[in-house]
Amino acid sequence: MPESFHKPVRRPSSMFDTIFGGHDPADTARVAHSTAHALLSRVREDPEAEVVERLVAFTAEHGIDTIASLWSQAPARSLPGALWRIYLLQLMVHEDANTSSIIYERGRHELASADPIVAGAPTPAGPDEMVALADAILRGVFDGDFAVALNRAASFSRVEASGATHLADDYELTEPERSTALTTKALRLSTFAADLDAAAAHWRAGTLT
Repeated sequence: MPESFHKPVRRPSSMFDTIFGGHDPADTARVAHSTAHALLSRVREDPEAEVVERLVAFTAEHGIDTIASLWSQAPARSLPGALWRIYLLQLMVHEDANTSSIIYERGRHELASADPIVAGAPTPAGPDEMVALADAILRGVFDGDFAVALNRAASFSRVEASGATHLADDYELTEPERSTALTTKALRLSTFAADLDAAAAHWRAGTLT
C-alpha cells in the first residue's frame, strides 16, 4: 500500500468535479501558462533528481490546492491543462491505489488495444504497482520525453476508463448509484485520455501553449 501522507492535507471532495476559481480569467490564464512553462523548462534543462522527486511528491506533502489554483482552469489541451490532469491522475491513484488497481486490471482484460503496454504497468498490477506507475508517468514529465509521458498518461486513463465502464455494467442492477459513479468516472477518464493525446501531438508539433 502507498505510504501515508506526512501531514493532514485538505483534499477536494472529488478529483474530477472540483474547480478552483480565480478573480480575473485573463490573469488566471496568464499565470497558468507562465508558471507551467517556467517550471517545465527550468526542470527539464537541469533535471536534478532531488528536484524531480520533490515535484513528484508535491501533492502528497502540500495537497492539490496550490496546483489547482494555478492550472485547474486552463484549457485541457494546453501545457498547464495537461500538467493539471497528470497530477490529478497521480493523486487519484495515491488516494485509493487498491481501487485503481482493481479498475485497471479489469480494463486491461477488457481493452483490445496496446494501451496497457503503452501505460507500462506490470502484469498483474496491484496497488503498489499502480502508485509506482503514476509516479513514473509524472516523473517522465520532468526528466523524460514529455510527449511520451503524456501518451502514457492517456493510455493509463483509457485502461482505467475501460475498467470503470465494465464494472459499472456489473453493478447496474445491484448497486445503481455505484454504477452511475463508475460511469461518470469512465467518461471523465476517457476525456482525459483524448485531451492528453492531443496535448502530446501539439507538443511534438511545437504548438502546445
